[in-house]
Amino acid sequence: MYNILIIEDEERVSEVLKAYLEKEGYKVYCTTRGLKGIELFKTIDFKLIILDLMLPDINGEDICKIIRKSSEVHIFMLTAKGALNDRIEGLNIGADEYLVKPFSPRELTARVNALFRRVNAENEKDSTIFNDGRLIVDYGERTVKINGEEVSFTPNEFDILYTLLVNKGKVLSREQLIDKVFGIDFEGYDRTVDVYIKNIRKKIEKDTKNPKYVITVMKVGYKFGGDI
Repeated sequence: MYNILIIEDEERVSEVLKAYLEKEGYKVYCTTRGLKGIELFKTIDFKLIILDLMLPDINGEDICKIIRKSSEVHIFMLTAKGALNDRIEGLNIGADEYLVKPFSPRELTARVNALFRRVNAENEKDSTIFNDGRLIVDYGERTVKINGEEVSFTPNEFDILYTLLVNKGKVLSREQLIDKVFGIDFEGYDRTVDVYIKNIRKKIEKDTKNPKYVITVMKVGYKFGGDI
């Protein structure tokens, strides 16, 4: 099963989450220190990091930024800060999920299971999409290249781009993108999609104000506009 790292300074929270996740068959590692978590991340192949933002030695946002420089590992953020701006900031720096304390360990476990069901289903597909020679999206490898150079994408950014690609020519609303990418259990804001779209455009568009690939259809949603 997959390796999961929990970086959480409340040992009781870690113990409960570890028990729930190990019952599902995951191999779980725990630490109360952010710097120790970074060390573990460098030595073990983790598929998911559950990251508390309030840590005694380094804040979780900085850990997320460090990890995102070298990895697309899935990251679930845990925090007591539930304001919309806090959620948007977490997504902007690379989080895939943002859970506000207190939360149910059963809910978190369900979200983890849903994540890996989606990953497994995606891995069974072997699709490679080339777009006008400039943009190359390889679904089997989960890579995106611009002019032959690989661009770093978070897992959710990749899934949104690919969903638009395979629905080329069709306008998808924010709700449809959420349903296809995150599942019907997603409890965030529909404007979360806008944050991902903004980040995707920064990475693949020549001119983000006049995008050619990810196009906004006013009052409806988004569609993919490149030529295959």
